[in-house]
Amino acid sequence: MSNQSSRPNYLWSIFSMKCPRCRRGPMFNNSNPWNLKRMFDMPEKCPVCSQRYELEPGFFYGTAYVSYALTVAISVATFVAWYVLIGMSTQDSRFFWWMGINIFLLIFLQPWLMRLSRVIYLSFFVKYDPNFMERVEEE
Repeated sequence: MSNQSSRPNYLWSIFSMKCPRCRRGPMFNNSNPWNLKRMFDMPEKCPVCSQRYELEPGFFYGTAYVSYALTVAISVATFVAWYVLIGMSTQDSRFFWWMGINIFLLIFLQPWLMRLSRVIYLSFFVKYDPNFMERVEEE
C-alpha cells in the first residue's frame, strides 16, 4: 500500500478509516476509537491530499442514517448466526440471550461504528481520485 502508483482497495480504506479521495490519509487524529474523549478528533483536511473532511457545517449529522443501517445489519447478521448455530425456541429463553448479547455487542462497537459511519458517509460525496497528487501540487 505504500506505493503511490498503486490503487488502494476501497474496503481496506473504509475499514482502516482513510480519506476517500486519496485512500491514504487518516481521517482521525487518534487511531483508537475507544478513547472516548478523543473519539471524533479529526484534522480539518487530509494530510495527504488536502481534502476537507467537513464539507459544510453540520455535514456529519447525516451519519446517523449510516450508523442506523450498520446497526441493523449487525443485528440481522447476529440473529442469523444465532439461529443457525444455536437455534430459536419458544420453550426457553434463547431469544432473550441473543437479544442481550446483541445489545452488549452494539454498545461495545458503538464508538467504532460511529467513526465508520463518518467514513462511509463522506465516501458518498467524495470519490476516489487517482490523480490527487497533481491536484495537490496545483493548489
